[in-house]
Amino acid sequence: MQLSFGDVDDGPASLLPGPYPVGRYAARLREQLRSYARVQLTGEVANLRPPTRTRAYFELRDADGALPCAMWRTDWERLTEVTSRLADGMEIVVAGGCDYYPGSASASPSFSFSVAELRIAGAGDLLIQIERRRQALADDGLLDRQRELARPLLPRTIAIVCGAGAKAGEDVLAALIRRGWHGRIVWAFAPVQDRHAAPRVAQALRNLVLTAAEVIIVARGGGSVTDLLAFSDETLCRTVALLPVPVIASIGHHSDRTLLDDVAAASCSTPTHAAEVAVAVDCNQARQALAHTGRRLRRRANAAVLDRARMLAMLARAPAEHVARQRVRLDHHAHELHAASRRRLTQERGVLRRAARALVRQRDGLRRELSVRRPADLERARIALSGHDPERTLARGYALVEDPAAEPITSAALAAEQADVTLRFADGRVGARIVGER
Repeated sequence: MQLSFGDVDDGPASLLPGPYPVGRYAARLREQLRSYARVQLTGEVANLRPPTRTRAYFELRDADGALPCAMWRTDWERLTEVTSRLADGMEIVVAGGCDYYPGSASASPSFSFSVAELRIAGAGDLLIQIERRRQALADDGLLDRQRELARPLLPRTIAIVCGAGAKAGEDVLAALIRRGWHGRIVWAFAPVQDRHAAPRVAQALRNLVLTAAEVIIVARGGGSVTDLLAFSDETLCRTVALLPVPVIASIGHHSDRTLLDDVAAASCSTPTHAAEVAVAVDCNQARQALAHTGRRLRRRANAAVLDRARMLAMLARAPAEHVARQRVRLDHHAHELHAASRRRLTQERGVLRRAARALVRQRDGLRRELSVRRPADLERARIALSGHDPERTLARGYALVEDPAAEPITSAALAAEQADVTLRFADGRVGARIVGER
């Protein structure tokens, strides 16, 4: 292996090249290891540890050697169907290549075989193929389409796909009978274990859609992975995923798992379980419950009729009793009204008497006022008015100057404007002429 590192510092004389910086040498060593051809290895699993946040670690061993292996967690989880079954001592086949971590001043270096693919030896090849098909179906969104379909609680027509004379079909029928279901069954017989099985089952499913079946059960007994391989056929699974009728898969036993189980609307471990899922109601129990409910309702109806009769009898007596009660109540009200009227009249008479006495007192007071106080007031007013009488002033020797119109002249200026005036004395009037400057 030739490693080239470029110029380096001169060091002490030696027969070996160098010295080289260890980091550069480690990086070049990683490049060289990663350049090796990627290969497949087979061996036994040892020291299998739970996956870390980024990787899963284990060892691959045989009689002549061992290799530390590492696998990215995303690849590990992508192969869950296989990796979930791994255990120490299991024979597996891995594919990948050499990888080397150079380390650092604070971390140790490490070598590992970087695993990209992993399968169990023997049947593991088939499982890898099935897992790849499952991933393709998942990528196309076909694993959940059937589960989104509505399943009737009590279907009237159920279709069953199974092998001719198969025990699985008989078990489904027996379970339906035990549940007391009396609907219609449409049978479709097809091969369930050879290269013709998958297309024949797919064709049977397409034909059953035209029979108005509300639920379809695909039933088969147990077997090996190879025996059940037809039910992991990708074309068959795509056909089931796109059907408008819910499909219930009952393939194999409890531990068996096919792609059809992942695609179907429901996956059942036994034919009996499939019948219970298809007919969610136990018809026998439902009929017993309905009969019990009917008897209880009849008893309640009879009791209700008796209660109604008693109520009607009571109501028949009610009018007379009601009239009697109303008569008593009206008599009581009449007595109350009569007594209240008497009390009100007595109160009103008392009020009127008090008002009359007050009016008499007011009248007497007015009479006294008119006969005594008013004449005295009038005399005082007369005297006051007479004190302001102009005639009394004239009687004291004063004269009032009037113009020809008999209007008083109140200033010298107004008198100067007149040629003739009249002088009014207490005992009469005399004419006068204004002389002098005007």
